[in-house]
Amino acid sequence: MPQFITLADIRAAQNRIAPAAVRTPLVRLSRARLRLAGFPELADNAPDIYLKDESAQPIGSFKLRGAYNMIAQLTPDQLRRGVITYSSGNHAQGVAWSARALGAKAVIVMPDNSPQIKRDATLALGAQIVIVGNASSDRRLKAEELAVTHGYTIVPPYDHEAIIAGQATCGLEILEQLPNVDLVLSPVSGGGLLSGTATAIKLLTAERSESPAHSSASPLGPGPWALDPRIFGCEPELAADAAESFTRKTLVEWPASKTTRTLCDGLRTQSLGQRNFDHILHFVDGIVTVTEVEIRAALKIILTATALTAEPSGAVTLAAALFHAHELPKASKIAAILSGGNLDPTLRAEILA
Repeated sequence: MPQFITLADIRAAQNRIAPAAVRTPLVRLSRARLRLAGFPELADNAPDIYLKDESAQPIGSFKLRGAYNMIAQLTPDQLRRGVITYSSGNHAQGVAWSARALGAKAVIVMPDNSPQIKRDATLALGAQIVIVGNASSDRRLKAEELAVTHGYTIVPPYDHEAIIAGQATCGLEILEQLPNVDLVLSPVSGGGLLSGTATAIKLLTAERSESPAHSSASPLGPGPWALDPRIFGCEPELAADAAESFTRKTLVEWPASKTTRTLCDGLRTQSLGQRNFDHILHFVDGIVTVTEVEIRAALKIILTATALTAEPSGAVTLAAALFHAHELPKASKIAAILSGGNLDPTLRAEILA
């Protein structure tokens, strides 16, 4: 039987990562901003959308939450021997940043198609990079080999309880910032952010439902609260292994030749992690897929209608909110997680042009 993280695990993670991770803002995307940016047809029909800006983290991504939560729990001996991970970019930076802060060596196995901006940022944080092929299985196998050879501790990008609990702190913040949110949208790749966010929101919603309504005794203080926020994952249709797994209720894997077609370099993982999948089946309400055209449109909206910067992997949630409302529960307040802002300058210029 699957073992799920608890609300106590998530609150402990929130306290543990407080010296490192930022409590990121929830920024309203108003209809007026959509009109000014040249999207009046979307403004006429859009619900209230709030963007959870994880680009405000020190590494420009939510990945710091899980990486720091796990590395901060390692023993002095494990820190002395160093840590290793496998990542296309943002988790690499999360591990490199956390290892440097906690005094450990970091080795990162990256694919040969990872964006140069993410490689450079990882190197700048003092990590050693090992380059392999573009399949996520290639990265994992190389990291496991080096861990055995050198005694490194593996910090998985998503399939670990400490990683899930760290990412789950994003969900706690959303409910604290927008207690009456109806729908929360999260990108999904390996499943760390979606599984953690959904678990945090569902468990905290259940806890507060047992407290007197509008009571200061509630974990969130006085209401109003949404009775049961819905949680949906968002994924490129070119890398929709998570959506297929959720529909079939069995874990499937897509080949790298398929998942690498998407612009979203952070969402090219070939399969959900097993622990993440267990949490997703239990706590998530659905997964929707978006097209590459919709991702580019959402990215352009973020860049022109807000002061935020998102990478394509983060823009999938806004794409779902704007272009797939017919596949989502009706909602008056939507929180869309922008998972990261490490946008390649060349792509930014292309999108804006």
